[in-house]
Amino acid sequence: MTIQEIAQRLAAYCEKEDYTGAHKELYAEDAISIEPEAMGGFEKETKGLQNIIRKGEMFMDLIEASYGVKISPPLITGNAIAFTLTMDTKFKGRERGTFEELCVYVVKDGKIISEQFFL
Repeated sequence: MTIQEIAQRLAAYCEKEDYTGAHKELYAEDAISIEPEAMGGFEKETKGLQNIIRKGEMFMDLIEASYGVKISPPLITGNAIAFTLTMDTKFKGRERGTFEELCVYVVKDGKIISEQFFL
């Protein structure tokens, strides 16, 4: 799969909020996920595909209702993919709101080896 195909598949998965599907199809077993900071039970760094899948499931468990996700067109340069992800979400115990982050992915040998999020 080319980096352009990976970017398209990843964006499609994210728009459907099927993060586990994206992880299982597109990520390397030794991938790493980096958050802006450790918070709310989430470490700054998560290593390994199974741990990333578990982290994604924990995140989705925090959501009471989702009103849609928007993904900007992916930017690709070299082995990196970036896009903004905007979620219209109601987290449990909070008011409905919009959450936006910049998502950056690095690809090697046809698989995502790292993801990093910026607020």
